[in-house]
Amino acid sequence: MPQNPITLKGLVYSIPEMAAVKIRRDVPFVAADGGELLMDLYYPPQKGPAPVVVIVEGYNDVGAERILGCRFKDMVCIDHWGRLIAASGMAAVAGTNRSPLADAHALIRHLRQHAAALDLDESRIGAWACSGHGPVALSVLMSDRRLKCGALLYAYTLDLDGSTAVADAQKMYRFENPGEGKTVAELPADLPLFIARAGKDDLGLNAALDRFVSGARARNLPITVVNHPDGPHAFDLLDDSETSRDIIKGALAFLHTWLA
Repeated sequence: MPQNPITLKGLVYSIPEMAAVKIRRDVPFVAADGGELLMDLYYPPQKGPAPVVVIVEGYNDVGAERILGCRFKDMVCIDHWGRLIAASGMAAVAGTNRSPLADAHALIRHLRQHAAALDLDESRIGAWACSGHGPVALSVLMSDRRLKCGALLYAYTLDLDGSTAVADAQKMYRFENPGEGKTVAELPADLPLFIARAGKDDLGLNAALDRFVSGARARNLPITVVNHPDGPHAFDLLDDSETSRDIIKGALAFLHTWLA
């Protein structure tokens, strides 16, 4: 089937250093079910074991390919994020999956076990996610206490205080929602988080995100929150403005601070 136009959209921000990034495509790794999946690795120009940002996927790739016409990791925007992260001094990894949460853990486990061969620093791994990929990323960050940080852009988070906004969106959009029943208290107290909010996003998403941020602040977690008042969902693709570019740069600087 032809690719959905959104899969061909690039980011509204780029830097010349992206051209020097080394990319290894479709490298095999062991899935949670013991089978084989594939990952793309983006390396910074400098030599030596690199810190790693795992681009987390919250949708089953079979369903994503059926709807979008390509795998998540093959979307232009994910390629651009991988290049940007690498150009900023960190490696980036995006993989395929059959079971989003289980295979996210399997990917990270593979990166740690084969860090030397992959020229990666297994002690410095963080996570990046957006939109419906947020719940899986949060679940990974809750359970893997060795991860150093997380960055979430216009992401679904948790249903708190009786809300059902995330669960309702999950039924509509079919992302995995392993955070059902979880609370902010399950996040590590020392885990730095970057949260980017799109002011013109879905009301349910933002209501859940605002409750999440409020809960994180009540626990005094090391959370950085930026708001794009005029930003739509996927503003990094759809809103060609200085505010969008500043938030992208802010996310990269945050990851670099805690990883590199």
